[in-house]
Amino acid sequence: MEARRNPSKSGPILPDEVAFVGKDVEFKGVITYSGTVRIDGALDGEIHTDGGLLVGPEAVLKAKVTAGTVVCQGTIHGDIQAKDQIVLRAPAVVQGSLTTPVLSMEEGVVFNGTLEMKPPAKAEGSRDLGANVVSIASRPPVQRLAA
Repeated sequence: MEARRNPSKSGPILPDEVAFVGKDVEFKGVITYSGTVRIDGALDGEIHTDGGLLVGPEAVLKAKVTAGTVVCQGTIHGDIQAKDQIVLRAPAVVQGSLTTPVLSMEEGVVFNGTLEMKPPAKAEGSRDLGANVVSIASRPPVQRLAA
């Protein structure tokens, strides 16, 4: 599967679409797949993939989405959990909670919901930096000097 990047926009590199849901298609149910799917129609249900989801500007999703990468220009009402990243491009409208290590949002996007940014899953052999993190509560109090 060949990877590509849209030359007019910076953003994620996604494999070519393996499936396409056209703008006049309405779907209800659960979609589970590998690779990348582009949706330009309406979906009511759930989407599960480790791959990519491309949501076209005329798409309307009422769905719980779990994916590797989500690129949205359409409307999504529901929670989105992305393992790698979420990219919201105008004129996207998103209502729901987002959970992702990386979020990119263009001017003109409407987002109403919550955002939780979790670090990406650690690669094996990477060292834990937790011991090097200092919390503000562990610092000694600041003393003020009289002028």
